[in-house]
Amino acid sequence: MTHTLVGWHIELEFAERDSHTRAVALVRLPDGRELRAHGDTNRHPADPEQLRVGEEVAAARALQDLARQLLGKAHEEIDELGAVPSYPLM
Repeated sequence: MTHTLVGWHIELEFAERDSHTRAVALVRLPDGRELRAHGDTNRHPADPEQLRVGEEVAAARALQDLARQLLGKAHEEIDELGAVPSYPLM
């Protein structure tokens, strides 16, 4: 049995403006497609400014969006084969 190590790199970028943080996640897949996902968060005015926390929440939301897109892509590819339908968990 042959084992192949495959890796994907996900890029995360952040934009912060006042109490709003936006994250963009980008992954380039081996088939050449790129998936881009977004996540946003807003700090409550009563909360102290903690940029790291805003980045973590926005990143988590972007990664959730990316996961949803990857699952959708995988289910489309399974369904194209037509043998057994897939059951997306979205």
